[in-house]
Amino acid sequence: MKGTRVIISGGGTGGHIFPAISIANAIKNCDPSAEILFVGASGRMEMEKVPAAGYKIIGIPARGLKRPLYSLSNIGVALDYLKCKRLAKKIIKDFKPDFAVGVGGYASAAVVGAAATERIPVLLQEQNSFAGIVNRKNGGKADRICVAYEGMERFFPKEKIIITGNPIRKEIVRCTAEMRDEGYRFYNLDPQKKTIFIVGGSLGCRTLNECMKDAVINNSFEGCQVIWQCGKVYKKEIDEFLAEHPHKNIFCTDFIGRMDLAYAAADIVVSRAGAGTISELCVAGKCTVFVPSPNVSEDHQTHNAMALVNKNAAEIVKDSEAREMLVRKVNTLLSMPEKIKEYEKNILSLAKPDAADVIAKECMKLKSR
Repeated sequence: MKGTRVIISGGGTGGHIFPAISIANAIKNCDPSAEILFVGASGRMEMEKVPAAGYKIIGIPARGLKRPLYSLSNIGVALDYLKCKRLAKKIIKDFKPDFAVGVGGYASAAVVGAAATERIPVLLQEQNSFAGIVNRKNGGKADRICVAYEGMERFFPKEKIIITGNPIRKEIVRCTAEMRDEGYRFYNLDPQKKTIFIVGGSLGCRTLNECMKDAVINNSFEGCQVIWQCGKVYKKEIDEFLAEHPHKNIFCTDFIGRMDLAYAAADIVVSRAGAGTISELCVAGKCTVFVPSPNVSEDHQTHNAMALVNKNAAEIVKDSEAREMLVRKVNTLLSMPEKIKEYEKNILSLAKPDAADVIAKECMKLKSR
């Protein structure tokens, strides 16, 4: 009996790519003989990350419309989209998938459309509480739409929606006292001090970095220690800053390899509000102050964060107000241990640690239709 044949399309950002890889891994758990082909946008990060995860990927010249929409460069975007549609149709016919999965991002527009035209079952996975434009456009073509937030019938046919949560890395689990102690040792932290974890992603660190520089200069986190992920782009700048303003209670790095231990060690996490990060924080059960990035489409990070704030599961500070308010907000929370416990309890209640497995099972149902 031949294995399941699956096309997974989408990408452009880690928020699309890493859930897609988690879904692929879960499908492999369901059917170890499954053959999985990714289709992504040429030149984007999926062309590196997907092969590193052990999967084959084909790139197509997918890219987004420029603003303003009447820009002459959009003529080239439109021509590339027509080329993507031809390529996607050929990929579908050659590979003959049992079903297709779209995770959002430019490449999935053409691939999901081609699959639907060929009557291949389609499952969409939407990470954010405000659905991306590609998934919104493809919603009518999908057989199943897996989402992480309530109220998504604003964007998709209600009868197709399944609330599954977002797939996360397997190593992210509910934090325990043992993990906390291991985190202290791993990051060379003092167990007697309160710990703040500042994390902004690879490119979204600018505002958080500026807030941290202010805090260091003003000694605003006196008596605390900080794990600070400053981002690769900013590492040289921050290294030079810390050389001028040395601080023994800061562990600073451009990339956190053991995110599970950083979460575990932290009393408070300060983070951007990407959908994948939020899902991890729910599973880890961490008190969080979100600073949504303003540099994302349709301000979806604010929508993501507010979905938790409205359930009394987190706090939020606007990016434009962060340098004035963020440190004060964090210090106030640190003085309220019962409030921290309340946020931990409430955010943990929103966790869906088995999202990838649930989505994979929904995929396999499509195969057996």
